[in-house]
Amino acid sequence: MTGVTAARQVLRWIIFVSMRLCYRLQVHGREHIPKQGAALVVCNHVSFMDALVLGGASPRPLRFVMDQPIFDSPWLKWWFQLVGAIPIESERRSPGALRRALDDVSTALRQGQVVMVFPEGRLTPDGEIHAFRRGLEAILARDDVPVIPAGLAGLWGSWTSHHDGKALKKCPKRFRAPVSLHFGPPLNRLDADDIALRRFLEARVRALKAAADQDLSNPR
Repeated sequence: MTGVTAARQVLRWIIFVSMRLCYRLQVHGREHIPKQGAALVVCNHVSFMDALVLGGASPRPLRFVMDQPIFDSPWLKWWFQLVGAIPIESERRSPGALRRALDDVSTALRQGQVVMVFPEGRLTPDGEIHAFRRGLEAILARDDVPVIPAGLAGLWGSWTSHHDGKALKKCPKRFRAPVSLHFGPPLNRLDADDIALRRFLEARVRALKAAADQDLSNPR
């Protein structure tokens, strides 16, 4: 285990403990994350806490893809670099940025790491899952790795979501809210045209989110 990998394992444990303190977190299907080797995790995007929740819930460190402007935050850039976040910028703002991000994702996957993406490309504005954007097919065309779908529920309405106003512009109203996360079985050797592939993965994430919603409707 390299020093960087060991450090990220420690960070993953710290994040896991922090998320358990912040939320009443239920996690299902952690066994679907492969114990070794590359994988791509795709999940719906509810709040700015999503990456931390998934990162803490995963049994392995996750390299998550995030917007370049957020990555460049003067207060948090050191943290994003430490956990191995992969920044992505729009082609309109920075020609060649998408290719560079795809190169970074491909490098991580070929090193046997787990990469996480939010295919909606933005936080949900209404709590619902929105159409997956282009990008997944480009990643899988380069590297045919297992895809782990995930569905997250419980963070809509939090101060880090866009519920009732812009995220992070509100005061927290609730501590230790119930949150549920479902990882689904890995999907291997996905072979379909671009639109069909995105719709197929979107349907899997929708089903897992519905299961997570059901957890919250029937608390233990």
